[in-house]
Amino acid sequence: MSQKSTSSYRDKLSTVDDTGRRRWVFPRKPKGRFFNKREMLAIILLVIFYIGPFLKVHGDPLMMFNIMERKFIIFGIMFWPQDFHLIVMVFLTMILFIVLFTVVFGRLFCGWICPQTIFMEFVFRRIEYLIEGNAAAQRRLSRQSMNFEKLWKKSLKHLIFYLIAFITANTFLAYIIGIDQLIIFIKEGPVAHLSGFISLLVFSGAFYFIFAFFREQVCTLACPYGRLQGVLVDSKTLIVTYDYKRGEPRAPLSKAKAGESGDCVDCNACVAVCPTGIDIRNGTQLECINCTACIDACEATMIKVKKPTGLIRYDSEEGIEKGVHHLFNARSIAYSVVLTLLLGFVAALFAIRGDYEATILRARGSMYQEYGKDSLSNIYNFNIVNKSRHPISVSMKLLSPKGRIQYIGTKPVIQKGKAANGTILVILPKAELKHSKTPIVIGVFDNRKKLSNYKSTFVGPNSLDN
Repeated sequence: MSQKSTSSYRDKLSTVDDTGRRRWVFPRKPKGRFFNKREMLAIILLVIFYIGPFLKVHGDPLMMFNIMERKFIIFGIMFWPQDFHLIVMVFLTMILFIVLFTVVFGRLFCGWICPQTIFMEFVFRRIEYLIEGNAAAQRRLSRQSMNFEKLWKKSLKHLIFYLIAFITANTFLAYIIGIDQLIIFIKEGPVAHLSGFISLLVFSGAFYFIFAFFREQVCTLACPYGRLQGVLVDSKTLIVTYDYKRGEPRAPLSKAKAGESGDCVDCNACVAVCPTGIDIRNGTQLECINCTACIDACEATMIKVKKPTGLIRYDSEEGIEKGVHHLFNARSIAYSVVLTLLLGFVAALFAIRGDYEATILRARGSMYQEYGKDSLSNIYNFNIVNKSRHPISVSMKLLSPKGRIQYIGTKPVIQKGKAANGTILVILPKAELKHSKTPIVIGVFDNRKKLSNYKSTFVGPNSLDN
């Protein structure tokens, strides 16, 4: 291991000093091939996030998570409370995918896709570099006493931070209630929706606090995924790691002797760019989010000193130790099999999911009634859910045996995403009744288009069984 393998770096967080006080991190602005790829991905994800509420399919948002009305739209597909089992299955699939992904690739998600990293490194920290300067300038500004320069720079930075937080909070709200409803709220003003506006300000304040003050502490203290990796990551997991066999012992380039020192010139460039303030050369650490900033910094140094790159790279602990890395092992293959089966099951549920859902039940505790001289009637209650994107005018017909249906009230017209309840009478001629419980089939139609069949029983006199 590294020369610092016996140190107590695992006994405390890198962002906490010996007195227990917060050690503020001022990372140097990263640059390199991995950073360029991360920046491109971040821009794409941010654009998708902010324009998402404006994208519509058949007049409905592409994505919506209306918790209050229990209405969800995912990539243009509507889900209602009746589809709760599908939402649960998707959620379980996502959890299993995260487990599998972490077993194989470690915290790759954290460094490349996590919203915390995307906003922190590619939005808020970019603003800091523009206003306060590089890491050294930020450190000097933080240490100096309050003066005009510090006042206007800090004020401008935090004003922009809160403005971004407020815009982001409105974007989140648009994903919940829809962009059209949000525009109505904005036009009507905050006074007309005071409670909602206060909630928006509170959410904006929380978002602002996270990225202005809490920052990397989210990854090390608050995020459960960071804690979970300690259970899931093993010696075969692909992580950002330091090749201590090649790098040790460290020595400054000016003092290095041929054959007596490793390739690490102890420049600390990897530490200077780390957004969580760790030294990757100490080994795998809780704070590491696999952001690859240290890889870019080390590669730049290796090129300058004319040594091979890859001293810090994507590899596993086993790969560093043995020089051979196996991406898939028994555990990751087992997770993959289970995940594939679960994906197939979820896909099957989506395939059989219909646009309509009907429930027709005989009224509890009701008996048959005489209907005229030669017929009997039963009372049924119905509930019909319209999951389609257009209103339906529902009618019901008795398909078997011969008889008819009479509505108690009017025939329902069900708007998209709505449900309708009602009551009907099923009327059968006495000649059609052979038993006290006669099977019946009711067809549910929309403008002559059959939506579904529903089977039930018609209750008649017990004397029919004699």
